[in-house]
Amino acid sequence: MTKLLVEVYAQNNCSLCSLANKTNCVLCKEAREIIGKINEEIPFQFKEIDISSSEDLLRRYKEDIPTIFINGKKAFKFKVDEAEFRKKVRKEIIRVGLLKLWNKKQHYS
Repeated sequence: MTKLLVEVYAQNNCSLCSLANKTNCVLCKEAREIIGKINEEIPFQFKEIDISSSEDLLRRYKEDIPTIFINGKKAFKFKVDEAEFRKKVRKEIIRVGLLKLWNKKQHYS
């Protein structure tokens, strides 16, 4: 079974955080902690993308970090609710599983 992919678009050197004299973005830190906690319960692939690595990403997400995607679908922006994140991950796992069953059924028909 292919693992679910959770992507977090964030910035290593967040200008908003540096203005507040913080070394780590509180929102990004909370998002990482929640995602890590759920990842211990429900296995999925986690990928963090530094938006400063690309002008296009920086332009698209500069004011919207962190932005979290689950299997390519935008799921959260700024704050991650733990219960809602868990629910969305489970729902996506079920959706992908049903899609695989459907494709297998179509293949054998």
